[in-house]
Amino acid sequence: MKKLLFGTMLLAFLFLFPVPTMAGVDVGVSISLPPLIVFSAPPAMVVIPETYVYVVPDTDVDIFFYDGWWWRPWEGRWYRSRHYGSGWRHYQRVPSFYARIPRGWRNDYREHRWGGRPWNYQPIPHQQVERNWSGWKKNKHWEKQQTWGVQGLKPRSQQPSKAVQPKSQAKPQSGEVRPQRSQPQQREAAPQQSKPAQGKPEKAQTKPDKGQGKPDKGEEDKKDRRQEERR
Repeated sequence: MKKLLFGTMLLAFLFLFPVPTMAGVDVGVSISLPPLIVFSAPPAMVVIPETYVYVVPDTDVDIFFYDGWWWRPWEGRWYRSRHYGSGWRHYQRVPSFYARIPRGWRNDYREHRWGGRPWNYQPIPHQQVERNWSGWKKNKHWEKQQTWGVQGLKPRSQQPSKAVQPKSQAKPQSGEVRPQRSQPQQREAAPQQSKPAQGKPEKAQTKPDKGQGKPDKGEEDKKDRRQEERR
């Protein structure tokens, strides 16, 4: 009887005074989402010169489009979405493209100038951007279209690069073997004619003719006549 009474009192105590550790199990840090921006019409966009980043220029909030995502900063954090007006999710770091965006791009937009040159930008419907951004980036569309609308702006690939001066050749240290320069091959000397040795010239040995040693017929007739006369 006492055990039953004690158990009932313990159960009632737990209901009335819950354990603090149990109450904090599901407590988490929630990140607030940026407020939604209501557009009266789908926003037109402008491409930032020398990049493939698109921006909505006629709003007080920075909204960018890059690589198929919509991006916006808010209260020190970055958010992205697949739609320009909703579905924002927290992005844990600063997007890589943001380092190429000048901080004073809005002033350049208002003054129609970029880098001191006239900037004749053309608004682009956001549907065209969402549909063609990948092909434009792959085919270098904006380099071919009057260089992003900036007059006289040369693409980065055509901008003159600083000439690299050749480094002075370092003197070889002691012990290093200097490469020998290849000497030009000497011309072959013309064959010299052999000179006769000094001294008395040797007598040329006359070879006997094939017919030498045989008496002529005339001489034989004379001999025969002489022998007949003697007789």
